[in-house]
Amino acid sequence: MERHATNQILMIKPVGFAFNAETAKNNYYQQQPHTNDEDLIQRTALSEFNQFVETLRANGISVTVFEDTISPATPDSIFPNNWVSFHENGHTIIYPMFAENRRQEKRPEIISQLVAENNFLVTKTTDLSYFEEQNQFLEGTGSLILDRPNKVLYAAISDRMHPTPLKKFCDEMGYEAVIFRALQSVGGLRLPIYHTNVMMCLGKTFAVICLDSIDDETERKTVINSLSRHKKELVTITENQVSQFAGNMLEITNEENERILVMSTSAFKSLTNNQMQKLEKHCRIVHSDISTIEKLGGGSARCMMAEIFLPHHS
Repeated sequence: MERHATNQILMIKPVGFAFNAETAKNNYYQQQPHTNDEDLIQRTALSEFNQFVETLRANGISVTVFEDTISPATPDSIFPNNWVSFHENGHTIIYPMFAENRRQEKRPEIISQLVAENNFLVTKTTDLSYFEEQNQFLEGTGSLILDRPNKVLYAAISDRMHPTPLKKFCDEMGYEAVIFRALQSVGGLRLPIYHTNVMMCLGKTFAVICLDSIDDETERKTVINSLSRHKKELVTITENQVSQFAGNMLEITNEENERILVMSTSAFKSLTNNQMQKLEKHCRIVHSDISTIEKLGGGSARCMMAEIFLPHHS
């Protein structure tokens, strides 16, 4: 059985972090910057990034950092989990991305260097980028919440999660998909949440989820039944907490095999005492302030971490 969590994380250090107008078309969590000073925005985001990496390492988590390139301009490169995922059978998947300027984030040399420097074994690479030509997208573990041991995934339909590449992923990796619609209120309308991992986090023995965002009662019951069948304790969050990125968490193990739940400080502050107590039964909570990254990028702690499950060469 595959591990649910890993101790090894890939992160991308930003060199030109900025508000991305292309992704803001359907990411309603992004906020326009309060300043036109691009250098200040980049410096602030870099400071938050460095502090986050330092916090992870201080808690015994192995972080491999690659620096972004100045050209081409990739304002969202800080969120690598959307373009690549690494699996315990040595399989690497590259994903089709919605925003054209995010497709430039896909850098094969990062994968090559990561593998070479860490003696990782890649048995197969599947590149799903060709779906971009058909305007069909699947943005990695932003769109897919993977229950690796049970080979079940949870995926909310949106502009960035299309059923056809999802089926291809499931066929390649042997997953059963639980598909549903997750919505948020925007200007009086109920619109799709752009990534599943904004409203849901799956731990080894728990699930943080905004059930209020699943308007369809049948779909909601299907998700609850699947989580219950796999013995996950439900920790429900509100739509307001989702806007504070309380759904965008990730369970990681450290070098002592301790279970750690990583989140942003804004997510941490939004939790109630009852929610905190439930989560702390399963994991120790670690958080870091990434508020500039969250406001301009519309993503949070989980989005910044690409999990590495690759085996090593014997």
